[in-house]
Amino acid sequence: MTIQNRGLASSRRKSRAAHFNAPSSQRRVIMSAHLSKELQAKYNVRSIPIRRDDEVTVMRGSQKGREGKVTSVYRLKWAIHVERVVREKSNGQSVPLPLAPSNVVITKLKLDKDREQILERIGKGREAVKSKSA
Repeated sequence: MTIQNRGLASSRRKSRAAHFNAPSSQRRVIMSAHLSKELQAKYNVRSIPIRRDDEVTVMRGSQKGREGKVTSVYRLKWAIHVERVVREKSNGQSVPLPLAPSNVVITKLKLDKDREQILERIGKGREAVKSKSA
C-alpha cells in the first residue's frame, strides 16, 4: 500500500501554482544553492538555503566565473544580487543583475549559531543514511 502526501499535488498545474505562490518561508528553502566541493566534504551537506553575506562563484550564464558576496536575497523575484555583478545603465548608474541561486556555488558560508545547527542536523541525517545502507 502506498501512502500519499495529501499536501502535494501530482498535477503539473497545481504544483506550479504552489511553487509560484509559495510564502517567504518556503521560498527560502527553494532558493538553495550548492556548496563548493571543499564545503561539501567538510560538512557532508550538498546544498543549503542562500543567505546575505555568503560568498559565491557564478557557474552559469553570461557572468560565469565572477565571484563576490551576496548583497541581497530577493525572495519575491526568486533572485539574488552579488557584489560586482552589475550592469551600467545609459545614464551611468549601475544596477545589480539578478541571478538564480541554482546558478551559483557557495564558496564561503556566513556562519552563526543557527546555521551551524542546520549544517550539523543535515550532516547527521546523511551519516545515518550512509551507515544504514552500508
